Amino acid sequence: MIFSLKNKKAIITGGGSGIGKAISLLFARQGAEVHMIDLENATSRQTEKNLKSISGKSQLHIVNITDLEAVKKLASSIGNIDILVNNAGIAQIGNLENTTSEGFQAIFDVNVKGAFHCMQAFIPSMLQQSKGVIVNMASVAASVGIPDRFGYSMTKGAIRSMTQSVAKDYIQQGIRCNCISPGRVHTPFVDGFIAKNYPDKKEEMFAKLSATQPIGRMAQPEEIAHLALYLCSDEASFITGCDYPIDGGFTYLNN
Repeated sequence: MIFSLKNKKAIITGGGSGIGKAISLLFARQGAEVHMIDLENATSRQTEKNLKSISGKSQLHIVNITDLEAVKKLASSIGNIDILVNNAGIAQIGNLENTTSEGFQAIFDVNVKGAFHCMQAFIPSMLQQSKGVIVNMASVAASVGIPDRFGYSMTKGAIRSMTQSVAKDYIQQGIRCNCISPGRVHTPFVDGFIAKNYPDKKEEMFAKLSATQPIGRMAQPEEIAHLALYLCSDEASFITGCDYPIDGGFTYLNN
């Protein structure tokens, strides 16, 4: 089977919903033993049930990735892994002036330090095997200026830079590291954002946000998952240190 992940063990952070859910379920269908890391909520628990119906060995781990010791403890209990997908993250609205120091620190702790913690905790097992794949979730916001996304853009720029650094430092040890930069993706977060901020104009705002992608619509989470699958598969064994926009033309066709 092309893009098979049979006999591979994968860690997916933020695997309970949205893009992370799509990646978790797809990887399980491709044969991987999937270990989701997420917070305790009804959505993550439902995804765990769906996951176990595909792969009995797969499971959900309730861990806050901002806690390095908790992540290291989990890494020790899981043992050797083949794949790490740093997908967990939070969003933030605001420009430089209205971003508070507390808000800046909060998004940095989840989006940047969370990925750092997971890479630091899980890369030792990859080094023991002299192989492994890391995929980090960046964003078009790392490359293109987006209004009122100061803190978020900062974190995704850091993800892109960390990806290149890790790829360079560990290429001789058989570890590949790439990142994905999605445009706007239709996830529960988008629906919640529109419902909260534009309760009387939900359809209008959904259409407006969709139209910002030249292709004329938002991505589906499964489309991002397909790219993650390729990058984590043996078919992508010659690829490392790269950032992959998947944005309906947003980065290069909006000028």
